[in-house]
Amino acid sequence: MMTRFAIVGVMTLGVAGMLAFAGAPAAAQDGQVNWVRFDPHSGSPTPDQPYDHSFAKQWEANPPKGFPTLSAANVAAMKTAIQRYSGIVEKGGWPVVPDGTLQAGSSGRAVEILRQRLAASGDLRGDEDSVFGYGFDQTLERAVKRFQASNGLTPTGIVDKRTIAAINIPAAVRLQQLKTNLARIQELARTAGKKYVVVNIPAAQIEAVEDDRVVSRHAGVVGKLDRQTPILRSAIHELNFNPVWHLPPTVITKDLVPKARDMQKRGQDALAKYGIDAYGADGKKLNTSKINWSSQSVAGLTYRQQPGPENPLGFVKINFHNSHSVYMHDTPSQTLFGRNFRAASSGCVRISGIERLAAWLVSEQGWTEEKVLGMKKTGERLDVRLKKPVPLYFAYITAWATEDGVVQFRRDIYAKDGVDAVASAY
Repeated sequence: MMTRFAIVGVMTLGVAGMLAFAGAPAAAQDGQVNWVRFDPHSGSPTPDQPYDHSFAKQWEANPPKGFPTLSAANVAAMKTAIQRYSGIVEKGGWPVVPDGTLQAGSSGRAVEILRQRLAASGDLRGDEDSVFGYGFDQTLERAVKRFQASNGLTPTGIVDKRTIAAINIPAAVRLQQLKTNLARIQELARTAGKKYVVVNIPAAQIEAVEDDRVVSRHAGVVGKLDRQTPILRSAIHELNFNPVWHLPPTVITKDLVPKARDMQKRGQDALAKYGIDAYGADGKKLNTSKINWSSQSVAGLTYRQQPGPENPLGFVKINFHNSHSVYMHDTPSQTLFGRNFRAASSGCVRISGIERLAAWLVSEQGWTEEKVLGMKKTGERLDVRLKKPVPLYFAYITAWATEDGVVQFRRDIYAKDGVDAVASAY
């Protein structure tokens, strides 16, 4: 969740799936085929020119569909990946790439080590080029992009500080993540039905899945490190169009009250400024200018913001029963969806392109995406209960493999994998 006044303080790329890497052969070493698709000419950097940031924003905000993260088919793929990574660890792992930016045109010992490192993980394929070259050529650039795409980074082809950090996570750490996440996926795959929604928290992405196929994949914003999005299972039962925002306890105590106290000292009324109403225990609306923000009682008041362009819930809120007071919602601020790190909310999940997800949820009730967008245009308040609730999973998956053999890793943002902290350091 995020308020207009910034009191409330970021990816499954969708895994390769059936999306073939542009310009690459269909087959690859170690069973890794059909890499995540991207256009190597769109925003591709040159040695003397940084990459186009608009490409990065577009990539992050519009992930390809790929394969379902919780597919039962991923279990066998993960076991195969565990065997392969066990072999890498037994051989001593992979080399450490020296710090420093590398890109097309670079040469020297660091580039040679980079080639060896990407060959070890299968990102640089033996059928493409020698792994003992010194130059950073197009073959190595493609390998870097493959690595970035399967590690939750924008495939720019530039080995920057963040890419170096991900590349240098030890093979033993990645192996342990695969083993830890295999148990998670085995458990979730057993219960996932034909139609469900999953929020992969570390990836900051949302999948709508039907018949083991990703109908739509969305960039999301999840909870900050100190306000984590909870792991949970529930079912989506209702959509609120143009909803009233009832400020949750965490936002009230950690954001609103401190902000209002600070503004009152300067003679300003925070609630009036940001269009928020306050209500007492009797349900009566209070005169916001007369509230004493130094009093402890302010934390016990009820606060609401009416629908409108500044409402942090946007035009639609997705409800599901849970004990954490969290939900999924639209947002008037879309900029975070274009970032690579999207852990920035107070625990709720913001969804890019939410109109597609909302239309899918109520499609059996005669709704289309056009009708959903019509609600945004008119601003009409409407609550729509789903005739059949859709299962929902807030999952914590940082490592998995898909049936095409691609192995995916994401940051261990909340340090739940029990591995070295470097797994969250990029």
